[in-house]
Amino acid sequence: MTLCFLIFLSVLQGVTELFPVSSLGHTLLVPDLIGMHIDKHAPQLLPFLVALHLGTAFALLWYFRARWIALIRGFFASLGGRRNDDGHMMWALIIGTIPTGIVGIVLEKRLEAIFHDLRIVAAALIVNGVLLWLGDRLQRAQARRAPEKLTFKQAFLVGLAQIGALIPGFSRSGLTMIAGVGAGLTAEAAAEFSFLLGTPIISAAGVLELPKLFHAPAQMFDAALGGALTGIAAYLSVRFLMRYFEGHGKLASFGVYCVIAGIFFLGWFMMHHAAGLIPPA
Repeated sequence: MTLCFLIFLSVLQGVTELFPVSSLGHTLLVPDLIGMHIDKHAPQLLPFLVALHLGTAFALLWYFRARWIALIRGFFASLGGRRNDDGHMMWALIIGTIPTGIVGIVLEKRLEAIFHDLRIVAAALIVNGVLLWLGDRLQRAQARRAPEKLTFKQAFLVGLAQIGALIPGFSRSGLTMIAGVGAGLTAEAAAEFSFLLGTPIISAAGVLELPKLFHAPAQMFDAALGGALTGIAAYLSVRFLMRYFEGHGKLASFGVYCVIAGIFFLGWFMMHHAAGLIPPA
């Protein structure tokens, strides 16, 4: 992997991981589009992508560091029998993490096979855009409702929404924001819960997959540099997005982009596949 390609891929990952546009989908689609081909069959691909995700996890931890400290303190206080909002939120995050963790472990190998067909990834990106548009409509319909604290049942349902993001083309942050809005949260609160909920999932994935890089020592430097660049891009992205949703930003804007980009990608890959320019997986 050349240095320019590594920088490009890392920044692309960092920017799109937190935006509700599917980072994995873009990481697979964009390089092929511009001729910077990735060997999707390489055993080091998934661990390298997860290393980039770890950069995002560190960025989220740093941005929400004060929030995490409060949540952890609240959690231990709740273990001592003292009820508090931070403890409740921490338990909600734990419960919301369970569905994706279980499904990810069970279906990991089957989901990896989807990476090899870019047409499926592009189609999923279109569906992701439609869901974001519908989520924005839901948000407008609930604009006059007061924000609610998530119940444990609602947290579990939001966690279930993350499962869809295991398929490339679907956005984890987008799906969980939509589910959070559906549970009665404001766009800002849904975004914060989505980012907090994603941190343990992203971190756990990195811990599980990074050991595979030890079988390819040459990848270690690329992964470390890529993770650092991704972390910087992700930190700037989360700062922008939190301010965007504080200013009543709309999910529909991202939905329109996903639909247009997905249609373009799908048309491009179908035409080139038919012409024999893209070899079958």
